[in-house]
Amino acid sequence: MSLDLTNILAGWEYDPAGATVRIITADDGRELIQLRLDLGVLQMELNGRPDGRPPQGFKSYLDLMEQRVRAHAESHPDDAPLLLDSDECAQLLREGVQYYHRYLSLWHLKRYELCARDTARNLRLFAFVRESARHERDKLQFDQWRPYVTMMHTRAVATPLVELEQIDAALTAIESGIDKIEAFLADYQQSDKAARCGELQNLKRWREELQERNARDVADEILGREPAEHGQLAEPASADGASGGEREGLAAADPPSEIALLRSQLAEAVAGERYEEAALLRDEIRRRDQTAADNAPPASGE
Repeated sequence: MSLDLTNILAGWEYDPAGATVRIITADDGRELIQLRLDLGVLQMELNGRPDGRPPQGFKSYLDLMEQRVRAHAESHPDDAPLLLDSDECAQLLREGVQYYHRYLSLWHLKRYELCARDTARNLRLFAFVRESARHERDKLQFDQWRPYVTMMHTRAVATPLVELEQIDAALTAIESGIDKIEAFLADYQQSDKAARCGELQNLKRWREELQERNARDVADEILGREPAEHGQLAEPASADGASGGEREGLAAADPPSEIALLRSQLAEAVAGERYEEAALLRDEIRRRDQTAADNAPPASGE
C-alpha cells in the first residue's frame, strides 16, 4: 500500500478562503471527516474522540480527568481537592483542539446537531478547568475561548430550529447564548466592553433579524398573507373561513405526516440538548426528503 497522499488529494484542492471538508466512508463502513489543509489533510472520527484513541478506557482525556477529580473527592472528603497541573492542562488543551477542528468541520457540513454536541463538550472542558486547574494562567488559556465557543454552540442549536420554523425556540436559544457571554464579561469585569465583543454582537444582530422576521410573519397572519410570500395576498376565504387552498389541504394536514412528526421530534431533541438523537432524526428526514424527490413525477413538459 502506497503512503503517498497524492491520489487522495487529487481533485480536492485546498481553499484558503473557507473550510474544505468532506465526509468519507471508511473501509469498515463508518463515516469519517476529512478537513483539507494546504499541505495535506486531517482525518477525524465522526463520533467519540476525534483521533479515535480514547485513553485508558475512557471516552476522552477530559472524562478520565473528571473521574480522577471525583474519585479523589470521594476517597478524601476532608482533604483539599485534586488540582490539575500544567502538563495535564496541556493534554486537555490538545484534546480540545481536536474537538475544535471537528466542530468547525461539522458546522461547514451543516451537521448542526453534532456541532452542538462538540461545542457543548468544549464548554464543559472550560468549566472543568476553571474549577480544577491549579494555576490561573491555565484557567485563562482555556476560558478566553468561552465567548467564541458559546457563540458557535448557540448558532449550532438555533440554526436547525430556524430551518424548522421554530423561531420562538430559536430566539430562546439565542437569548441563552447572549446571557452566557454577558456572564463571561461580568466574570472578568469587562461588561463595559460588551459593544466590542464580536461574538456577543453577532448573536444580538441575529436575534434582531429573527425578531423582525417573527413580527412580519405575525403581521402576515393578521392580514391573511402567506408568511413565505410577503406582499402577496392569500386566496379569498369562503363562508367557513377557509380559502380554497386551505380547504384542499385540510385532509392532508390531518393527521400530521410522518415527516412533520419527525421535524417536531427534531425540534424537541435540539431544545432538550439531545444532540446525537437530533442528528439521527435529521439524517432520517434528509433520507425521506431525498426519497420523495427521487419518486416525484417529472414536471410537465419534461
